[in-house]
Amino acid sequence: MSKSRRKFIKQFFSITAYSLSLTTGLLRSSIAMAEWKKEKFQASSYKEIINKLYKNSIFTESRKIHFSRLPKVAENGALVPITVTSTLKNVAKISILVEKNPRPLIAEFYLSPSMAPHVSARFKMAKHSRVIVLVEAEGKFYKKSQYVKVTKGGCG
Repeated sequence: MSKSRRKFIKQFFSITAYSLSLTTGLLRSSIAMAEWKKEKFQASSYKEIINKLYKNSIFTESRKIHFSRLPKVAENGALVPITVTSTLKNVAKISILVEKNPRPLIAEFYLSPSMAPHVSARFKMAKHSRVIVLVEAEGKFYKKSQYVKVTKGGCG
């Protein structure tokens, strides 16, 4: 049997095995898959989503939550970047909200205690508004906000 034929057979079986594992879901991590919670994103006001996510919780302003990337003036409201980091220990959840958006909840991240609290997203802003980050860590609730002006565009 020639070397090129052996090589062809090895490659054929490798590709077949890889394709089979992809189609059957063997290479997919169910832990890492994002889950869409439609009911959370249906809330149309800031107060409504706070009541859905954090019933009767009291938030403390924290200097341990940092906006690594969030412009004070967004040149285009259709694409506003945000990066949130924190020095709080055992962060379990980070929620990003835009107070005056038609749908205030932008993103919700559930974190493992072994993960560093560092999340990024891009979102739309309808108009000038406060961007609020809510953090749950060790059973306590913290928040930080920043006002962002939109100069053009938006999700109007």
